[in-house]
Amino acid sequence: MSERAPPSDASSSVTAGSDEEPTPLESLAAARNRLETVEGRIADHGEETVEEVATAYRDATKLLDDYVDRATGTGKENFQAYIELEGKFDGLVSSLSDDLVAYEAFEDSLEAIDKRRLSESDFERAREALEPAAEYADLLDKREAAREEVAEARKAANKRSRALDDEITERERLLELATADLDAPVDRLREPIERYNEAVREAVQEYRLAVSAREVFDLLERSAWYPFVNYEQPPDDLLEYVRGNQAGEYTIPELLEYADYSRSKLSHYVDSADELKRNVATQQTYLDGIDAEPLTVDWPPESAGTLRRRVREYRPFVARVADEDVVASLREIRLLTTDTDYDRLQTAAQAVARLDPAERERLTDGRVADELEERRAERERLRDALEVDDAL
Repeated sequence: MSERAPPSDASSSVTAGSDEEPTPLESLAAARNRLETVEGRIADHGEETVEEVATAYRDATKLLDDYVDRATGTGKENFQAYIELEGKFDGLVSSLSDDLVAYEAFEDSLEAIDKRRLSESDFERAREALEPAAEYADLLDKREAAREEVAEARKAANKRSRALDDEITERERLLELATADLDAPVDRLREPIERYNEAVREAVQEYRLAVSAREVFDLLERSAWYPFVNYEQPPDDLLEYVRGNQAGEYTIPELLEYADYSRSKLSHYVDSADELKRNVATQQTYLDGIDAEPLTVDWPPESAGTLRRRVREYRPFVARVADEDVVASLREIRLLTTDTDYDRLQTAAQAVARLDPAERERLTDGRVADELEERRAERERLRDALEVDDAL
């Protein structure tokens, strides 16, 4: 009986052409090539044939593994296990078609254990006889591994594509800043913002000294509904303590001061010295960090639309912690965003703050523009490559 030659062990490989790591696009192409190669080898033999031989091989090796310890030796139980193994293995071989590729490998393996007494070396010969069939099971394993490589390579390519989005946006913004009027009177924006920031910082400091911790926490909880007001929410245990304990009527600076008192001294101020220390002393960093920063305006400022939304969200909080003068300062910032010259001044402020000498040199000699085009082209190639699988 003639037998088709088993598939080769050779596997395709892709070299990057240098000592550098392959790019995500190269890795994806290499993974797809490996998958295409192994799928081609499977197709050459026929999917059903490979599946049948591989299943038979795995069933046969499982039988050998299951019985290698039980069927070796001279005892009655060993002989009984040998009878079971021979019967099952013979049934497996009998179920195979005579013209199945690698059929002789299963016959040879059965012959290796067709004796009244087995040793471990007999099992080893039986496994060696199955090697021609093992090639087919190995093909399926390689295909599964190649599919996993493609999936991982796609993840890396998608990750790189997202990174390119950020890099492209950064360089587009640099090119925008290159056109900025660096002599523009940016102090028209800077001075009102600095004036407001100084006023709101002072107001919040006074607010902390004047109102109870409970009232401050009410304000912090309310801020959770305002995306631009980024106060960190109080820890659950501390929030519960301030809400439900008389100590919550003290100001935050008072609570922090009391946390340093001895228990005997502290007993004159609160019902439970241990409870205050447990809830306040362990959260000093958080309590110290409740300040005006989430209500300040960064320099350089944001785009007009974003800054208008920010000011709108800030206003009810500023009105709660500060007087009308500070609210008026905030209102002045909002009016700045309606000035027809705002975009020019904001871009100039961004440019002055953002562009260091090295970046200005890169802009001047055209490197930023070149980098932008390179990244756009790379992103396009990645997107095209990723669409291949999506279209299948």
